[in-house]
Amino acid sequence: MKVVLAPAARQDLHDGARFYAEAAGPPLAYAFITEFERSIAVLAEQPRIGASWHGAFRRLPMRRFPYSLVYMIGTADIRILAVAHQRRKPGFWRQRT
Repeated sequence: MKVVLAPAARQDLHDGARFYAEAAGPPLAYAFITEFERSIAVLAEQPRIGASWHGAFRRLPMRRFPYSLVYMIGTADIRILAVAHQRRKPGFWRQRT
């Protein structure tokens, strides 16, 4: 199944990678992006792997990093709405549908 990244989710990913690059250096930022890509590959193969969360939304926690992919399964694609830090205000992404 095709995975589509919403513009706001792309910004979340960029912000997370920038944080890790500044706080710990480029290798950790690269590891963050690599884990994101691994998570996307898993979602493409198994769309329902993430837990049902807040109605039609689903959430897949990333390994090693305190982030989750918040997504919806459509008829033709999977739409990632947020790359959400797990300590950020809950539901900040709800207007992104």
